[in-house]
Formats: sequence, C-alpha cells, structure tokens
Amino acid sequence: MPKLKTHKSSSRRFHVTGTGKIMRMKGGKSHLRRNKSRRAKMLYDEKLPLHPSFRARVKRLIPYS
Repeated sequence: MPKLKTHKSSSRRFHVTGTGKIMRMKGGKSHLRRNKSRRAKMLYDEKLPLHPSFRARVKRLIPYS
C-alpha cells in the first residue's frame, strides 16, 4: 500500500493530544488586537477542542498524527 500524504497546513493548525482529542487555535489573532480588551486577547491564546462534526475530516487530512 502506498503511504498517505499529510495535508501540511492542517498538520500545523491542529494537533492531537495524548488522549486522542484534536485541538485547534482560534483564528483572527494576528492583527487588530489592540482595540480589544485584555480578557478578549487572552482568550485567543487558549487551545480549544475541535467540534465533533469535523473530526473525521481532519483525521483524513492528518493520517499519522
């Protein structure tokens, strides 16, 4: 069987924890942050679990994670 190719941008955007959860970062944190409150800016830095409806799609994009 040939090896499956990893979708490189997906492998940078998502990572899999030891328990198998797929984690993601929030988008929209690169610019226009100085107008936001300190609390809103801090919320950009936390990792969030991926919604279960996208799990199968992302697993197909990053097969060896």
